[in-house]
Amino acid sequence: MGSYLSLLSESYPPKPRFAVDDIPDLSGKVAIVTGATSGIGKETAKALLSHNAKVYVGSRSKDKGEKVIQEMKIETGKEGVLLELDLSDLRSVKKAAEEFQSKEKRLDMLFNNAGVMSPPKEQVTADGYDLQFGTNVLGHFYFTKLLLPTLLETSKASPEWKPRVIHTSSIVSSLADPLNYDTFKDGPARQAKGPRWLYKQSKLGNTMVANELAERYGEQGIISCSVNPGNIRTELRRHMSPTVENVLGVLTLYPPHLGALTQLWAGTSPEGASMNGKYLVPWARYGTPNPIALDQQARKELWAWLDEQVDKFESS
Repeated sequence: MGSYLSLLSESYPPKPRFAVDDIPDLSGKVAIVTGATSGIGKETAKALLSHNAKVYVGSRSKDKGEKVIQEMKIETGKEGVLLELDLSDLRSVKKAAEEFQSKEKRLDMLFNNAGVMSPPKEQVTADGYDLQFGTNVLGHFYFTKLLLPTLLETSKASPEWKPRVIHTSSIVSSLADPLNYDTFKDGPARQAKGPRWLYKQSKLGNTMVANELAERYGEQGIISCSVNPGNIRTELRRHMSPTVENVLGVLTLYPPHLGALTQLWAGTSPEGASMNGKYLVPWARYGTPNPIALDQQARKELWAWLDEQVDKFESS
């Protein structure tokens, strides 16, 4: 009953306890937002810009990224910086991290926000992984790992500020089964699962990585947490059934600006410095993650597998 009530509360959250106007001045702070050209990512980037952060706008498409940057400049008076990044291609991930590090010596906020949900099952990443797990989990893991030296240097250089890594998860992570490693690449096990099951697994993976990162690097000044942003009406849902979407749109879907609130709370507020290892829910509240995400052994096994994939890529 407790779990059911918790999920109900996350689906129908109370009035927000945090607003964009509560964000402090972010002058001198540097942020990356992946998937920043639409939905929650765009609203997050826009709010950061409006409070004087330097924002790298992660986008798979150069044209779309440049267009959105100009739109946000008109709205905020501030101009973001394009960072071409395709999380479904590890070569693109490495190139983006190297480009960022060639320009910046600090990184105060990393919003691992991009994602795909329930695409056709035949779609896989450039490296042959399930598109959802490869993009949502492996791509972000590799990107974060490459940026760790910059995050750690930021922590040393600015002890008054703890850099934050915010992992966008989902309410469905709480409904996910234990990870099935045989589904991470195509094969009979993956083909036996539906796109929604694979999506839930990837969102659990996001929370597990967030918690493991918190455990490994919290003492070195990095804050890592995961966020259920809420049931939000965004382009992420483009593969969903129109009938289902029409019903959900009436019952539970909220606008993107609300979806950005919880991760902005974690990424910008003074309270965010105490959120290491936390799971956050709409709107700007603490929640309880899937127990699997609290299982140290399960998290370490996932981290080891992700590390192994990255090592294989780098040695190829």
